[in-house]
Amino acid sequence: MPIFSYLAMPKSGAKEVLCADLAALSHCEVIPSDNQEVVVLVTDTPDETTEDKLQKSLNNLQSLQSLSLAFGYDDQEKQGR
Repeated sequence: MPIFSYLAMPKSGAKEVLCADLAALSHCEVIPSDNQEVVVLVTDTPDETTEDKLQKSLNNLQSLQSLSLAFGYDDQEKQGR
């Protein structure tokens, strides 16, 4: 169960569009900032295959300028897999 949190930067003037794009994706929780052009994205996928598909979807978002990983956890690493 990979869990990641990111700081997502929208393209200029596209914060609302980015929030909608991210919210439309499965396994995503979107937390927009109140006073900055940044969005916190938390992802929680059931397995590596789903995580890979989600990453591809994130990379294809036209409203996204950059995505910075803030935290990552994968319980399979803990189990020695």
